[in-house]
Formats: sequence, C-alpha cells, structure tokens
Amino acid sequence: MGDTVNNESAQKKSFFKGLKSEFSKIVWPDKETVTKQTIAVISSAIALGLIIGILDLIIKFGLSFIL
Repeated sequence: MGDTVNNESAQKKSFFKGLKSEFSKIVWPDKETVTKQTIAVISSAIALGLIIGILDLIIKFGLSFIL
C-alpha cells in the first residue's frame, strides 16, 4: 500500500508538469481577433433569434387560422 501512495504523488507531479508544458504551447488570439469573433457570435445569435421569432409568429397565426 505504501508504494501506491508514492506512485500517486509522482503521477500528480508528472501530470502537473505536463499540464504546465501544454499550457505554454497555447497561442492566444490577439484583441482584434477576439473582437471580430465576438461581434460575429453576437450578430449570429441575434439573427437566429429573429428568424426563430418570425417563424414562431407565422406558425402561431397559421394554427389559429386552421383551428
């Protein structure tokens, strides 16, 4: 049982060393790229919301006309 405790602490240290080396490889986007992507996401969400809202109104009026 004592061996597994030592192996677990060694594995944890190794894991965190690997994690640190992987984080150093990350290339973060610059401010301009983040701004462009944020605007694209927000405008897409608004457009999709409007499309869903319009379709909902059309279906609602169509069902009330049928029923």
